[in-house]
Amino acid sequence: MIRLFAFILVVLALGWGFSWLADRPGLISVTWQDYLIETSLMVAATAVAAVIAAFMILWWLFQLIWTSPHSVRRYFRARKRDRGYQALSTGLIAAGAGNAILARKMSLRAQGMLRADQEPLLHLLDAQAALIEGKHDEARAKFERMAEDPETRELGLRGLYMEARRLGADEAARQYAERAAENAPYLPWAAQATLEYRSREGRWDDAIRLLDQQRIANVIDKKQAERWKAVLLTAKAEERLEADPRGARDDALAALKLAKDLVPAAVVASKGYLREDNVRRAASVLEDVWKLTPHPEIARAYVRARSGDSAVDRLKRAEKLEQLRPNNVESLVAVAEAALDARELGKARAKAEAATRMTPRESVYLLLADIEEADTGDQGRIRHWMAQALRAPRDPAWVADGIASEQWLPVSPTSGRIDAFEWKVPFGQLEGPVEDGVLAEKAIAELPPVVSAPPAKPEPSVTKAIDAVAPRKAAEPITAPVIVSKAPTPPPAKPAAPLVKDARDEETEIEDPFFGRPPDDPGVKDPNASQQPANRLRLF
Repeated sequence: MIRLFAFILVVLALGWGFSWLADRPGLISVTWQDYLIETSLMVAATAVAAVIAAFMILWWLFQLIWTSPHSVRRYFRARKRDRGYQALSTGLIAAGAGNAILARKMSLRAQGMLRADQEPLLHLLDAQAALIEGKHDEARAKFERMAEDPETRELGLRGLYMEARRLGADEAARQYAERAAENAPYLPWAAQATLEYRSREGRWDDAIRLLDQQRIANVIDKKQAERWKAVLLTAKAEERLEADPRGARDDALAALKLAKDLVPAAVVASKGYLREDNVRRAASVLEDVWKLTPHPEIARAYVRARSGDSAVDRLKRAEKLEQLRPNNVESLVAVAEAALDARELGKARAKAEAATRMTPRESVYLLLADIEEADTGDQGRIRHWMAQALRAPRDPAWVADGIASEQWLPVSPTSGRIDAFEWKVPFGQLEGPVEDGVLAEKAIAELPPVVSAPPAKPEPSVTKAIDAVAPRKAAEPITAPVIVSKAPTPPPAKPAAPLVKDARDEETEIEDPFFGRPPDDPGVKDPNASQQPANRLRLF
């Protein structure tokens, strides 16, 4: 574009110059060796321009002839380079598609047309072809050479990291990821892997520092970075709660500023305040999170904030939670459990049945069974609620990567992902028939009535003792008891042994090996021994 503009300017200048000379005609005379040359000014200017143009053309032709060998050599070199890049491109596409034969063929062709020191992609194509062919040792050697080159260091470390993960060498993978993250913290895979490894090892300060670097480099979204930082701060607070309650409380509060609905952070912050006997601030933190996300752990920590409270005091605190979030299943369950401990069984039953109508689940039915046992003790009604619990949906739990945990964890134990645990129903426990709201109403309606237990009938021996102790009537004569001795009952006759015929057609009697006396086994008891008289004389 600049050359075109300059050419237009030159043409305009020449045109303006010739027009200026045409408006001012003149005559030029030249005397040279007895020759007089006269011409007009316009012809002289035209001749000068023609001489200059001819000189430029002659110079161009001379330069073209002089540089023709180099131009021809450069042309063929460029043609070869283009063919090499075409082979390299085709080989990379074949490697991505998994075509090992074509990838290796294009790799050899590209190496014959391109220089490896000038084109680092040749190492990548060779390593990818080796991976497809199953030559992992050769591929690792290629990645190691690439890691030594500043231009391909990141690519080589990436390949070594993937190979270490494939072999299960977590320590080697961690070292490669940290090395890449130190040189280039903007690499998402290196930063993510290093962050997960540091979190899994409990190096919370290093993980938080790396996370801040990623946030500054715009590798991670701001919202995601704040959530992960809150999780890491909560994990750090849980770890230092026993040794440094004040520091754990500050970390948990900082986590709540980044993620206001993070339940574990609220629990840790409340425990830190309770270690300082600041019940009011602990309750305030739990109430703020309860308004956003009602959770059983929040209710448990809030109701049992003071260890010296009575059951009635705990019931009042549970009712305050219900006032903060009315018509919520967690509020109803908290009040029902506190009412059961306070022995207000009517309120406990009403709240538990309301929770069942709202969200039927296993723990609510089991709670109803406990209430039934404390209230009526009717085994039929208790078994009714327990049978409903078997068909009800399971309770939510902390779930991550198919693993259910009773406690919240900052990192998944299987994949190493941060903030992987979610409060939900485990997927593996959803099979089978489950109850819904309509069936919950039916279960409450079909509750069997309370069966009153009949008066216990005293034993005959107890009746005889009572009759013996009771005063007799005055008209009833008192007589001495008459003792009647009863002869022992002889044992029943033993049935005759069956007769069988052996091979010689002789009748033989089959003897009982246990109670027919021979053989005598002292470890076998005779069932007829109890029927024999106790005062029987034994002759030796």
